[in-house]
Amino acid sequence: MPASPIEVYSWPTPNGHKIHIMLEECGLPYNARPINIGKGDQFAPEFLQISPNNKIPAITDPDGPDGKPISLFESGAILVYLAGKTGKLLPRTDRERYDVLQWLMFQMGGVGPMLGQAHHFRIYAPEKISYAIERYSNEAKRLYGVIDKQLSKNKFIAGKTYSIADIAIFPWLRSWENQGITLTDYPHLKAWFDGIAARPAVQRGVKVLADLRQPITGDKEREILFGKTQYEKR
Repeated sequence: MPASPIEVYSWPTPNGHKIHIMLEECGLPYNARPINIGKGDQFAPEFLQISPNNKIPAITDPDGPDGKPISLFESGAILVYLAGKTGKLLPRTDRERYDVLQWLMFQMGGVGPMLGQAHHFRIYAPEKISYAIERYSNEAKRLYGVIDKQLSKNKFIAGKTYSIADIAIFPWLRSWENQGITLTDYPHLKAWFDGIAARPAVQRGVKVLADLRQPITGDKEREILFGKTQYEKR
């Protein structure tokens, strides 16, 4: 009996692309359900039922680990879940698995939040705050340096094999120019980046929902994404 498709509630952002890429790499059937974060779809009650933090992505898998449907939010948790479901892209030995998980946490706790802030203050903030731009641009450079050093000793982020750590980090580096980065300053990272970008599943994953995304230009979109709408009690 063919597997039921996983419902993926997402948008073409770095965190969304993580899950699109993972699903493509694993060959799992899925339906991509657009959650237009510029229009406020993330605040809809039905979405909040599966993603109470009003962030994409989230998934519903009709075939959960106990045979019953399961819903998950937080992209890192979803990557670990999909790896466990398929037995792919997360090593089975304790030492290798923890190597991958520490770099996944590095992305979740550092790369995503810090590069997101660099992107925000350099591109989207209504006023250019020199202190914020300098702080987060420098932090972006520091993080790129950490990754470059790791890749000077390893083919992939967590060692010899491609894993969910690579899938988690790669989408966040696709906007390197907006983060104030010159990619050629990090040769080991650039070689890795180019190799990941050439993977067919990655190329398919970053195209998911991409035709729906438009540049953020209107005040209403900015207010929904960055203003008081984010902080309303629900």
